[in-house]
Formats: sequence, C-alpha cells, structure tokens
Amino acid sequence: MKKIIYALGFLLILNSAAYADGNAFTPLNFNDTSYGTTTTGSAVYNKTSDSTVSEAVGNGNIQNALTQLENAQVDIRNDLLNCKTKYADVDAQYKLIKNERAALKKQVKSIEKRIKEIDNAKEKIRKNML
Repeated sequence: MKKIIYALGFLLILNSAAYADGNAFTPLNFNDTSYGTTTTGSAVYNKTSDSTVSEAVGNGNIQNALTQLENAQVDIRNDLLNCKTKYADVDAQYKLIKNERAALKKQVKSIEKRIKEIDNAKEKIRKNML
C-alpha cells in the first residue's frame, strides 16, 4: 500500500510540470508571431522590422503608463494636501472647543461651589434661628 501511495505521489510530482503555467519563464516582450515563419514557401517573415515596430509601440505604451502614473501621483498628493489642510482646520477647532470646554467646566464647578456655599450658609442661619 505504501509503495502505491509513493508511486502515485511521484507520478503526481512529475505530471505537475506538465500542468505548469509557464508564464513565469516567458519574457515580457514574447510574441509568438515574431519568430521567423514562412507565409508562402519562399517568403520569410522579417522579424527585425516587426520587433522594431513592436518595441516602438511598447516604449510608447510604457511612456504613456509612466505619464499616467505620474499624473495619478500628483492627484493623490493634491488630495493629501487637501486632507492635511482639512485635518489642521478640524484639529484647530478641536483644540479651541477643548479649551472652551475646560473653561466652561471650571466655571460650572465654581458656580456649583458658590451655590453649595450659599446652601451651607442658609443651613447655618436656620440652625442659629432655632
């Protein structure tokens, strides 16, 4: 039983190479039609002119892609700048409100303290009256 399992595993490993995609080993500028093929018995396909054209088109496409990436980067940097500006505004408002809240909290405590002192004074007066 062990031998069968090992044999099947070994066959599976060998057969997995047949199912491999192969894209990892394909060059970026690979083109099936760029190899010298014959269209009619005596005419040979001129691969140099085709590869030059495809390289020129490829370079143009790469330049386009780079330009688009640079434009996208500029847009994202502008968005970042807008976001930082908005953050700074909100942060300033937050700090202002936080300081105002702290001041109001002190004011409320002092008023509550004064009310409590008045209540204590009233109680003392009532005790003295009796």
